[in-house]
Amino acid sequence: MAEDMGSTVPRRRLGKALRDLRTEAGITLDAAAEALECSRQKVWRIESGLGSVRGLDVRAMCELYAAKAELTRALTALAGETKAKGWWHAYGDAIPDWFELYVGLESAACRIRRYDEALIPGLLQTRSYAHAVYQHRAEVTEEERERLVEVRLQRQSLLTRRLPAAPEMKVVISEGALLRIVGDRPTMAEQLRHLLEVGERDSVSIRVLPLSIGLHRGVEAGTFVMLEFPLGNRATPEPPVIYSESWTGALYLDRPDEFAAYENAWGSLDQLALDEGQSRHFIDKIIGEVHHG
Repeated sequence: MAEDMGSTVPRRRLGKALRDLRTEAGITLDAAAEALECSRQKVWRIESGLGSVRGLDVRAMCELYAAKAELTRALTALAGETKAKGWWHAYGDAIPDWFELYVGLESAACRIRRYDEALIPGLLQTRSYAHAVYQHRAEVTEEERERLVEVRLQRQSLLTRRLPAAPEMKVVISEGALLRIVGDRPTMAEQLRHLLEVGERDSVSIRVLPLSIGLHRGVEAGTFVMLEFPLGNRATPEPPVIYSESWTGALYLDRPDEFAAYENAWGSLDQLALDEGQSRHFIDKIIGEVHHG
């Protein structure tokens, strides 16, 4: 039981990456175990994210599967994080930006709930809005900016996918994020219209939290995402995860008491937000103001 104390996030992500590499290399579980001189069970446990992993084992697997040096380095760094109890992923350290940990979790989720305080969430952004967000980052090259925008737009396909079924997505957005002009007025009007469009999908709910509500739990918690996962063929579901981003990194929380605390915060936001119909009307009104402002 002791090893289960660690955060499941890096273990899960590492396991999936190693399984994908093995499959791409056309190597069976048995063949991998034989080549690595270990049991089939050990390889399976690593791929299933069931315990902490040694960097030594990761390097041996990457070598066997002919992984690129850059990816081998990233996965070995991730192995070092599998022993951590709570888990903080800092950007710009051993794990590079392109190895998107959050994206992997997001695409595996069956239910996504998020509260956004300052910006329109990435899954709901238009290309122009996303561009304007990254335009603001002087330290990013034009090429990196294009790649970041592409990753962001590719992520959106999960809202329309058929298999596995698109996740249920519930979003509460602060009115402040809708009033903030990102890019220019036409960009903003297009973005708000896009919100109305996406909100018409059965699996998506977009609701507004008016500024007139005053102080509430979301102001204190800031932007956060709650991810829940399907049972799949497992006896127990993957533990749900809270994801919260900051300027220099991201926090992944997956202990039951942590999730429960955010569940409480969500319950409070859920009660205060306008319903879907009122929210559409509210967004429509802002579109009019943006146009004539």
